[in-house]
Amino acid sequence: MPTLKILTESELRQAVQLNADAIECIESAFAALASGEVVMPPILSMAIEEFNGEVDVKTAYVPGFESFAIKMSPGFFDNPKVGLPSTSGLMVLFAARTGMLEAVLLDNGYLTDIRTAAAGAVAARYLARSDAERVCIVGAGRQSRLQLEALCLVRPIQSAVVWARNHDRGKSAALELSESLGVSVTFGSDLKKAVSSADIVVTTTPSADPLVMADWLCAGQHITSMGSDQAHKNELDPGCFAVVDRYVPDRRSQTEKLGELHHALEAGTASVGFNIPRTRRHCCRQSGESVESDEEITLCDLTGTGVQDTAIATFARMRAEAVSAGIDIEV
Repeated sequence: MPTLKILTESELRQAVQLNADAIECIESAFAALASGEVVMPPILSMAIEEFNGEVDVKTAYVPGFESFAIKMSPGFFDNPKVGLPSTSGLMVLFAARTGMLEAVLLDNGYLTDIRTAAAGAVAARYLARSDAERVCIVGAGRQSRLQLEALCLVRPIQSAVVWARNHDRGKSAALELSESLGVSVTFGSDLKKAVSSADIVVTTTPSADPLVMADWLCAGQHITSMGSDQAHKNELDPGCFAVVDRYVPDRRSQTEKLGELHHALEAGTASVGFNIPRTRRHCCRQSGESVESDEEITLCDLTGTGVQDTAIATFARMRAEAVSAGIDIEV
């Protein structure tokens, strides 16, 4: 019987950080999914409405990977009121050849946070203008902080505005980010103004009501929506789909049911035949393209995929084993 490896949150935090390697890991997961060879079942999701909670289970088998992950991810969105994080969870690795249990990753949601932020960075790398430097972050939770940190790794970010319903949390997040990232980060109480003046807009909330309106969007913007991962969640006005020029989902079959596309289809502002580029070549906005490309409004709809979880879990185990063996890794 193989030895079962148990990795704690502290060990995983030491092994994996939000950096270029993590972003490359998640970019490779997007590429694997686009190949059509990944086996990825629909998300198993259970709502616990009494406590404003939900639990999602995601998994995927990636050909060529020696292991696959199953992730259990609770999200209880009233937790901050009692001093607890909204998300937690763990990942379990199994041998792809035999199905034997190999490792339990007690990450408490940390790896999900990293891979979600990395996905936002990948979206911005291929869909945001190369000179994008102003950001609007909608939300003030843990993911809002990581999304801005990730953007700074792929774009020349100079300033950001954080908006949140809870002004105190928003001001605190802005101060922390300004100090940690060395860029100007301020709190903005006027969301319309913050969105309209940004090159990149990232929405990170569990809102059930649209926060970003279609008539706020401007030519040349990129929007990443990553909070709408359940059917009732909706951060963008469905009318945004009548304005954006390019729409890219992490997985269309998911966004039709759970993401922003779900609400746009219901509202009739997007059709089943809506333009969704299928390759990186078709969804890129490169500086060498036409002026019209720089004026396009692009939208990436992230609902979270099991292939990202398998990718980050196998990456984390490899890095943790390197740390345990005394092998120096760049951080």
